[in-house]
This record gives sequence, structure tokens and C-alpha cells, in this order.
Amino acid sequence: MIWLSVVGFLVAAMAAGFVVRWVRGHASAYGNGMPQRFHMGDVPRLGGAALLLGLASAWGLGILQSFLGDPGSLKLGWWVGSWLLVLLPAVLGGIAEDMTQRLAVRYRLALTGASGLLAIFLLDLSVPRIGLPWIDMLLSACPWLGLAIVVLAVTGLPHAFNIIDGYNGLAGMVAIIVCLALAHVALQVGDRSLAALLVTTAAATGGFLVWNYPRGMLFAGDGGAYVWGVVIALASISLVQRNADVSPWFPMLLLIYPVWETVFSIYRKAVRGVSPGVADALHFHQLIYRRIVRGVFHDDESRRVLMRNNRTSPYLWGFTLLTVVPAILFWNNTLVLMGFCWLFVISYVVAYLAIVRFKVPDWLRR
Repeated sequence: MIWLSVVGFLVAAMAAGFVVRWVRGHASAYGNGMPQRFHMGDVPRLGGAALLLGLASAWGLGILQSFLGDPGSLKLGWWVGSWLLVLLPAVLGGIAEDMTQRLAVRYRLALTGASGLLAIFLLDLSVPRIGLPWIDMLLSACPWLGLAIVVLAVTGLPHAFNIIDGYNGLAGMVAIIVCLALAHVALQVGDRSLAALLVTTAAATGGFLVWNYPRGMLFAGDGGAYVWGVVIALASISLVQRNADVSPWFPMLLLIYPVWETVFSIYRKAVRGVSPGVADALHFHQLIYRRIVRGVFHDDESRRVLMRNNRTSPYLWGFTLLTVVPAILFWNNTLVLMGFCWLFVISYVVAYLAIVRFKVPDWLRR
């Protein structure tokens, strides 16, 4: 598993370096007037391509290693190739958007939905239980509902990661934290093959972060967000489906930040009569950038923007850990996990309203 992770890290880092050095031209298509733009200059957005190459290399080597003897008992057979096939529609659509800025939201939703359908047909994924008796009885009586949840999860989570991908290191570090938490529980229940896929995903993300944080020389773009979203959605569903001891609310608590950010964003846009597909600058991380992170004073404007950008992400890393720690501690206790999910939702809304109303404690601004 360590060897595969090293390969994933190195391939992703080298591919990202190649993009930074020689494939920068497409970045000029990203307009300066975009509301979610918080950086200076033309920065390439093809980090997703580097991530995909890192994953494909590590997973491909894992398949080869398993057929040549499998010393780590990872059992990474041909089924891992099916995971890559499931990834392709969503990720290639995201990369096309990153290069052209012309792929409409409905087409990207359709492509992530295609990945969800492939997950059902190629990986035989389904959600067999929710942890609530009456809903579990309904899922047992209507198995198609479990399939619909799979499509919804694989379709929605990539876009949730795309929403929180606003500052250097933010979405990438959240993805690493979630992948390692899922891998930890997978190892707890003896699912080494799933843990290997997650650890290599975290390693490839680390290779991308070499270029993304703190200097922001490369962005993940839609392609990178879709890699994280699809892989984590597949891993979360697989972990619950294959291991009865794991509560379905464990991955929900792990992912409650990007999931609730998406739900809340849809709600506040609907209240204002705005389409959910229209980008704005009112997400939680953007408010932290504007109203909590103190200004930095340097002569160079681009350096000021970069430093404020870098100081924003650690606030959200800490916010994510507030859900990840209890999720790891209580991964098999549905009621406790549900309670922490509700606690996060309440805390998020209270914090959001406090920031909007300029009622932030001074110690948070230091």
C-alpha cells in the first residue's frame, strides 16, 4: 500500500509540474470578472488531469501487483479498472470545462449522473440501509430507492467538492482528511482493498498539493473536484454496503461540510430567486476570506491576495476536523453520528449568520 501511494504521489506531482510548466495557455479563458475568483494572474486549472494520472498509475500498478503475487493481500483485481471507467465520464467532463469554460452545468450534471449509473451497472453498488428502521424497511421493499441514492450521491458529491474548492489547499486537504478517515475504518473492518484505493487517492492529492498550497501555482478545477467527489462517493457506499458494522451515517458525518454547503447554497439562492447553477461569492469559505482573515500589508497586490488566500484554508480544515474526529470515534454508532450531523448543521448556520452580521469574536480574526 505504501509503495502504491509513493507511485501515485510522484506521478501526480510530476504531471502537475508538467502542467504548470508547459500547459498554461488555457488559463487565459478564465475571466477576471468571475465572482469566485480570489487570485491574481492566469493559473492553470488542470490539476484534475494530474490527479487522474496519479490514481490510474497507482491503481494500475496495484492490479499488476495483485496478479503477480499480491504480497500485501490487497486483492486489487480487474474490478479496480471498473472504478476507473466509472470515473471517466465525470472527470473528462470536468477537464473539458476547465479547458474551455463552455460546458454548461446541465451537461456536467449529466456526465456525473452517467458515472452514477455506471457505478450501479459495473460495480453493483446500492445503499441497503440508512440506519433508521422504517426507512430500511422501505429500502428492502423498494430496492430501486437504494440505486437512486447511489446515483444521487455520485452525481452530487463531485459538485459539492467543486463548491468548496475556492482557496489554495482547501478542497484538496478536505479530500485527504476524508480519504484517510475512510481508509482507517476500512482497515478496522478488514477491507484492505478499499483502504488501498483511498490511501492512494490521498497520496495523489498530496502530489497535487505540492503545486497548489501555499503558492497556488495550479488549481484542481472541476476535473479535480470530480475525481475527489466520485472516488469518495464510491468508497463511502462500498464501505457501508460491504461491511454491516459500519453505520451509513459515518460517511455522512465525514462529508457533512461539503454536503451541507451545497444544500445551504441551493436554499439561499432559491430564496433570492437565483438559479443554483449561478456562481456567487457568498459561500462560507468566501465569507471567511472577506470578514475573518485579517488583511496583510505588502507593497505587491498579488502577494496580498495570495497570503489572504493561504490563510483562509486552515480555518476550514479545523472546521472539517470537528466532524471527522467524532465520525472516526463513533463510526458504528448511528444515533451519535446523527446527533453530530445535526450539531454541525446548527453550528454552520449560526456561524454563517454571525459572519454575515459582522458578529465575529476578535480572537477568530487573529
